[in-house]
Amino acid sequence: MSSRELGPNRKLLIVVAVFLVAYFVPWGVARVSSSVSEAFLMLGEYAQQHVLLCLVPAMFIAGAITVFLDQQSVMRYLGPDAKKPVAYGVAALSGAILAVCSCTVLPLFKGIYKKGAGLGPAIAFLYSGPAINILAIVLSAKVFGMRLGMARAVGAIVFSVVIGLIMALIFRKEDAQRAADARLFSTPSEAPARSLRQMAVYMFSMVGILVFINWANSKGGSPFWDSIFAAKWWISAAFGIVLVYALVHWFTRDDLRTWVVATRDFALQILPLLFAGVLVSGLLLGRPGHNALIPTSWVGGLLGGNSLRANFTAAFSGALMYFATLTEIPIVQGLMGAGMGQGPALALLLAGPCLSLPSILVIAGELGWKKTLTYVGLVVGLSTVAGMIFGALP
Repeated sequence: MSSRELGPNRKLLIVVAVFLVAYFVPWGVARVSSSVSEAFLMLGEYAQQHVLLCLVPAMFIAGAITVFLDQQSVMRYLGPDAKKPVAYGVAALSGAILAVCSCTVLPLFKGIYKKGAGLGPAIAFLYSGPAINILAIVLSAKVFGMRLGMARAVGAIVFSVVIGLIMALIFRKEDAQRAADARLFSTPSEAPARSLRQMAVYMFSMVGILVFINWANSKGGSPFWDSIFAAKWWISAAFGIVLVYALVHWFTRDDLRTWVVATRDFALQILPLLFAGVLVSGLLLGRPGHNALIPTSWVGGLLGGNSLRANFTAAFSGALMYFATLTEIPIVQGLMGAGMGQGPALALLLAGPCLSLPSILVIAGELGWKKTLTYVGLVVGLSTVAGMIFGALP
């Protein structure tokens, strides 16, 4: 089949698939119609709470990484040939500082990966951003007890490095070829238009906006944290003023136009897949506390005890659900109140925040399904094992 015929055939398959869904799905059944409503309600919540303040700043940062960040510098610290302690330390620490959700980290991950970061460090960054959230770990210890809170903290830190190392080992040949291609086609570095100090101010001002504008309320869990939350708009505005100063004084109109175009391209790549994933996730699982096609009681009924089934179900279902920052804590608290064991609780806390059905679709678009399913399998498998070990401890 020629490439010329592939486009129309693919469109025809989509039309046929839509027709079959429209024809055979029993839309009049209450469970189905309520699940469809739940899907769009979840999409509405996602758009209102996460796109403007989370994804948009993240995409501008990703655009800046691809346009202005020196490729040689990225490869020196995060490339496949970089020293492992440095590469994985920088990746895990950078992700932990951002402390974003599984969807907001995606444009940042795509940015550093396209710029030459090795697969292992990029995956470590991808996992650590949503998983190593300082407030989430503190609140986990407060709500679930120090034992489970510390297990989550240690597990998330270890997982970010271990999963990255395993991914780098499995796909080492492909990653080495990608690095070789990047070196082959890279152009010699010209004199930078901006100094290192100017670039640091520019990048950190955007990171500051992303971090503080999304600062979560601990609701009494940490007075210091809540004092920052009370002032988050003032802090974000201060970072915004610094950013405006940098853009006016250090960038040309052509620079800004190139940056906006790169950000637009990230939005076109990521948002359609994210929105589709949120719709499917809402249709299947619904919003927290609401039923969809798969009732929450089914999931809760499978999580009692410390069996392999209970831990795997917790990790696997967590990997498909979308958790906004900190929402995993009340969800796990409710499941534990319904009888979920300590082991499955840890499995869900390790797998849930760093993955979701929407994020899996976007990761697959960047890495391909082979690498993506390997990553998902490692997260779910290691979370299951960690849950079983933790649940078996006295």
